[in-house]
Amino acid sequence: MKVFKYKFSKLTHALIYAGIALCVVGLGVNIYTVIVSDIKSAANPVYPIIQYVLMFLIPAVLLVLLISLLVSSYYSIEGQTFKTSFGLIKSKYDISKIQNIILDRTTNKLTVYFDSNTYIVVVVKEEWYNEFIDALTKANSKIEYTINSKESDGTDDKPK
Repeated sequence: MKVFKYKFSKLTHALIYAGIALCVVGLGVNIYTVIVSDIKSAANPVYPIIQYVLMFLIPAVLLVLLISLLVSSYYSIEGQTFKTSFGLIKSKYDISKIQNIILDRTTNKLTVYFDSNTYIVVVVKEEWYNEFIDALTKANSKIEYTINSKESDGTDDKPK
């Protein structure tokens, strides 16, 4: 099995780590609030209980989602199966249904096109493009690989 980790931008990494920090702080504040407050003093104890459950549930679920993004975001090629994983969201594709792979040099994006007129954009390190393409084409030799290069319109050739 060949695994390629998802490439997050620096901003995305920063936002994920900030979200994790906020979840931890939120859980800490919620624990403090539960310890300090008294449910018995409430006129109807059902509402504080619902409030406390939600106060713990929301940051805990968000924490699990954010950590899963960091730990479990990858593409893998195993036999005749191409798997994508983006945190808790996982997909499987049959490699025999891949028509072609296009590397667009203007946007520097790698796109995989399938028989059903669907596609996915693969976000891995640029250094892994060739290894990723080789792994897919070894699994299915009928996959076409195309590079769309930047065409010159004459304006970028002028000296500055």
